[in-house]
Amino acid sequence: MELEGILQFFENKTILVTGTTGFLAKVFVEKILRVQPNVKRFSLLVRASNNQAATQRFREEVIKKDIFRILRNNLGANLESFIFERVTPISGDISYENFGIKDSILIEEMWKDIDIVLNSAATTNFDERYDVALGINTYGALHVLNFAKKCIKLKVLLHVSTPYVSSEKGGNILESPLRMEDTPKGTSRLVINAEKEVVEEYLGRLRVQGATNEEITSTMKDLGIKRAKLYGWPNTYVYTKALGEMLLEQFHQNLPLAIVRPTMVTSTYKEPFSGWIEGARTIDGVITAFGKGRLKSFLGHPNSILDVIPADMVVNSIIMAMVTHANKSSQIIFHVGSSLRNPMKLPSLSDLISLYFTQNPWIDRNGKSIKVSKLIVFSNIATFQAYMAIRYKLPLKVLWLANLMLCQYYREIRINLNRKVRVVMRMVDLYKPYAFFTGSFDDSNTENLRVAIRESDVDVNLFYFDPRCIDWEDYIMNTHIPGLTKYSMKP
Repeated sequence: MELEGILQFFENKTILVTGTTGFLAKVFVEKILRVQPNVKRFSLLVRASNNQAATQRFREEVIKKDIFRILRNNLGANLESFIFERVTPISGDISYENFGIKDSILIEEMWKDIDIVLNSAATTNFDERYDVALGINTYGALHVLNFAKKCIKLKVLLHVSTPYVSSEKGGNILESPLRMEDTPKGTSRLVINAEKEVVEEYLGRLRVQGATNEEITSTMKDLGIKRAKLYGWPNTYVYTKALGEMLLEQFHQNLPLAIVRPTMVTSTYKEPFSGWIEGARTIDGVITAFGKGRLKSFLGHPNSILDVIPADMVVNSIIMAMVTHANKSSQIIFHVGSSLRNPMKLPSLSDLISLYFTQNPWIDRNGKSIKVSKLIVFSNIATFQAYMAIRYKLPLKVLWLANLMLCQYYREIRINLNRKVRVVMRMVDLYKPYAFFTGSFDDSNTENLRVAIRESDVDVNLFYFDPRCIDWEDYIMNTHIPGLTKYSMKP
């Protein structure tokens, strides 16, 4: 692998990025602008009504974020002029062919100029509407692929996915591509266009019935979970991401395609500075709910491995994957996580969360400190249900029946149950596959990149992504949770 020219690889290149306002895209764009200011152009796809609105949204939701603090300190008042000399926000949506761009001249220019495509657009909501998730995570991937095929100078298409597309398998999960017949339950071959027809049939029926927007949203969320579990995936997010990978595997042909599958992405480890994060991501929902006193207990296997990886390490792996796989007429998959090289167990995180908020209590909107006790982690559903029944003074039989219905999402049957219990049980059902995950994700391809870097003249400190260097206690206590409380936790 020729790694000596990493920075040179991006020099005078035009890069298309989807999902521009998303977490990883921001970290990627900032990194390239900071380390390679001679990049020719970023074409940044932004969901907006027109290009002017896209520019304004980019200014408000990207440039003004603290992630650009280092560049802002270095460039001062020249920051915006520096960025807009290299950046063009474009109104577009990957849910549509050619991203819904109507300007034929612009489309032709993009096909002529673009060298690199990064598809980081996704809806990561586990409980997303099926029609929305299918449009973005599945067909969106195909639309990006079709667009990339028309870029005459294309060096590489990099697609961001998730290793959890492999569903709830245990053991060591390999960096293997997904094919249409690779359903976890081994059921009949998936027909993705048939799934689209199912969505259209449901939506048509709901409109005829005069359903409200709230009813449509609720029904489409339940449909996504139902279809995911039918084929063996735990939630709508990983199911539709898996379908997207299947389309890429089937239709990429000779296009140089790299798929990076990061695990649960957390705050930056050290670049551009430690602890930057946006939103509450995966495990952060548990951390914030506990810190605010809303979560007393959780359900999880005592040997469960929480595979988390800082965002800057993910971006560095994306950069290295682009460089090494450029111009290769094949597909390669990179798992980027920590479960194999430096695993963190669920009880360890639970202890650290409890310790942090005991020492640093969250201050509510009234200025009062929220006292927390140790987070209780139950290892099986029976004891968790018993605890919930006692806490909310409900008959255990009623709670068990409610949980059964929530897991199967039978909306036609309703039980008058405390709203908090229903929310908790739905959360448990969505997160259960991760809280009980005891396997690990093989990262042989990613390790090959690390070895190549160590054996080359590349500055390892500039493109680090080895999880073995992470001290989890130090990172969680002194970087991640402080960053989470600063950037994501609101009163």
